Amino acid sequence: MSLGNRPSQLIVACLGATWLIWGSTYLAIRFALEGFPPFFLMGSRFIVAGLLLAVWEALRGRAWPTLRQWCNAGIVGALMLGGGMGGTAYAEQTVGSGLVVAFIAVVPIMIVVVNRLFGVRPRAAELAGVLTGLVGVILLTQGQGFTASHAGLIAIVLSSSAWSLGSVLATRVLLLAPGAMGFASEMLCGGVLLTVASLLVGEPIHAPSAEAWMAWGYLVVFGSLIAFNAYMLLLSRASAAVASSYTFVNPVVALALGITLGGEHVSGFEWLSVAVILAGVVLLLWQRRPQAASA
Repeated sequence: MSLGNRPSQLIVACLGATWLIWGSTYLAIRFALEGFPPFFLMGSRFIVAGLLLAVWEALRGRAWPTLRQWCNAGIVGALMLGGGMGGTAYAEQTVGSGLVVAFIAVVPIMIVVVNRLFGVRPRAAELAGVLTGLVGVILLTQGQGFTASHAGLIAIVLSSSAWSLGSVLATRVLLLAPGAMGFASEMLCGGVLLTVASLLVGEPIHAPSAEAWMAWGYLVVFGSLIAFNAYMLLLSRASAAVASSYTFVNPVVALALGITLGGEHVSGFEWLSVAVILAGVVLLLWQRRPQAASA
């Protein structure tokens, strides 16, 4: 994946899904949390999405995962969905949105560090893009509700770490079943774990409003079936840093939604922050064309 070499249509589509859709799910989660407790919200969305995807794949004649692949899906699902998604939903109850976004933007650096343990060295431009994007996100989130409870702060730190570790292990060690069936098994395992956690902590479940149900449906279809699967595809076909570039673009998308839908005013400093973020994304995707061999 590079700007120097034309990316495939699949990579472009997956990047678009993680950039645009996940940029809107922060708002969807906030609406859904008004009617669903955090662990039950995340668990139910992934169980439903996983079942739908698994049934679809089975009808297409795809084989079910082996026992080893189910075990791998359980570990990866526990890290990425249980710890990553569940921890983020829990943190959003008591942590300011600016701080949540800032912590999530650290994910690409965490992924680079974990990959180094497997001997994967990032390209210079890739590393520069990760650092530039992080600086841009921190600049953009200045002054945006940096309040946090101790439990919420711990949750967002652990969720970012778990997501990063799971992202690397899913492609290096804990291989899933081929194709979408592997993603479905991961969602099912993670969803079950989150639902069990909801029962263990005794989350109260009330009758959600129509708006909360709509937000939940959006998370199932767009956030899980489309964007999450796109992210997993990116992990298998592009560098992990490129796959996690959504952490830089999502705040820009959220800002654009605030301008177009909420009539929010954007300062010159915020536009400068956006420019820094986009510069980081360009560096992430940049790769020089290989030089032709001399005769």
